[in-house]
Amino acid sequence: MLICNPNHTPLHILHEKLAADPARVVLRPFHLAWQSNVSEPSRAAQLAADILAMDEEEAEAQLGLVWKDFSERHWQIGRIFDERFAEVAEDLELDPAIVSPVKRRLIGAYFCHEYSYAAAALMNPSVVPHPDQSGLAADQQRFLMSMRAVGEGHISSVAFREGIIGEGGDFTLWPQSGPAMAAVADDRHRLGDDGKVSVHRQPDSAISNSVLFPMTEAQRGGIEDLRLVPFVHDDGRTEYIGTYTAYSGQAIRSELLRTTDFSGFSLEPLSGRAARHKGMALFPRKVGGRYLMIARQDGKNITIIASDSLTDWDDEGQILMRPAYAWELIQMGNCGSPIECDEGWILLTHGVGAMRKYSLGAALLDRDDPTKLIARTECPILSAAESDREGYVPNVVYTCGAMRVGGDLFIPYGISDSAIGFATTPIERLLASMR
Repeated sequence: MLICNPNHTPLHILHEKLAADPARVVLRPFHLAWQSNVSEPSRAAQLAADILAMDEEEAEAQLGLVWKDFSERHWQIGRIFDERFAEVAEDLELDPAIVSPVKRRLIGAYFCHEYSYAAAALMNPSVVPHPDQSGLAADQQRFLMSMRAVGEGHISSVAFREGIIGEGGDFTLWPQSGPAMAAVADDRHRLGDDGKVSVHRQPDSAISNSVLFPMTEAQRGGIEDLRLVPFVHDDGRTEYIGTYTAYSGQAIRSELLRTTDFSGFSLEPLSGRAARHKGMALFPRKVGGRYLMIARQDGKNITIIASDSLTDWDDEGQILMRPAYAWELIQMGNCGSPIECDEGWILLTHGVGAMRKYSLGAALLDRDDPTKLIARTECPILSAAESDREGYVPNVVYTCGAMRVGGDLFIPYGISDSAIGFATTPIERLLASMR
């Protein structure tokens, strides 16, 4: 019987960690009950009427208090209040012409609130090369990391962080230089059909200060575990594509995020039987003329599925890996998109063992036929230990994707569903740990 040595790992654990931060807040719409019965107006309409009934001097004083408390905590707060007023006025059929500029902004303020998007947790990161690689040394890469941020109501959103890394694990995270801002829908009137939605970053908001929140009813309970990959199309064009789980509060489905520059984003549902499951990870290019995904169709085994369409996944696929060792007997799953190297496709995996302890492993797939498993790690390459065992969900390590940096892999990973750590490994050493 194999007995794993917990001290034997090809990974080098870096010292940097990112933790939940309740000080990171964004301005978001604050929704009251809109509907009314025959005899009385809605709460929203009554609130607007109460503000309109204020004399102008009081309205100016109240807006002054808002400005004092919040203007230094948010960028472009006046513009955001103006835009929110326009939405409220449209929904309540209120004529903007009869409302003074002061009361417009005050109404906008009453229908906004601060939301601490990462107060509960930062976890489950993925990482890709940044679209901008200018001005770097030969051995450096600029990277862009996505993170699952969990805030009030346990709602998950997508946050980003930029940085620079060189071979050997020498890396720095760019500072978050200012308040965070929520991305907004290109057309808020198209959010009700649960179809494709286009959103964009706020003007002057850096990627590291931008947050993608649930937009549709299917996403209402959260956008979870984005697995980003730079996908190269047949014509050589690179598009950043991420699979994620949309949670309505009752049901889940898989969806795609698509972007070319992380300025505008498309969020669109996947169709087909395979899209009913969580944890789908897209290969970074077509293989054998078809799109491929790593998935988990039965809740336990790792499967591989194929499609002729990026958005329609009806193939139930075939089992690629089954639990074989004690640390993965409960279930297995992928930890992001496969990474191509000379020897084949490196697939990071996770396994769940006794006491629901999560560990990371790795496998090597055939480059020309990824349905063929060449080798896998018998022992975990990373398991929760010491203080990293403590958190919202104890004894968990998890990643949604790594990145190749020269001859190394750079692996950000979630710690007990509460924080994010970082590790690197030489690819040669990782492959040598497989059997």
